[in-house]
Amino acid sequence: MPKIIPIRDLKNTSDISQMCKEASEPIYITKNGYGDMVIMSVKMYEEKLFMLDVYNKLVAAEAQIAEGNVIEGDTSLKSIREKYNV
Repeated sequence: MPKIIPIRDLKNTSDISQMCKEASEPIYITKNGYGDMVIMSVKMYEEKLFMLDVYNKLVAAEAQIAEGNVIEGDTSLKSIREKYNV
């Protein structure tokens, strides 16, 4: 269940910082009863960016497959071994 707090609670920055570090998902901030902002820890932010990058790479890979831009596994491994002298 997402944590939702009013904007007036942002006054106590130490508590908010601790809350972000302990939360397993972003914290939603409301203003006048409506969604206004989302806050999260730096660690969670970096994890979200990493997963977004993974998803973008998967989409690109699926597009390449759909276009027929594929390489045989043996050929791909051979080129990697040659590149890194393995």
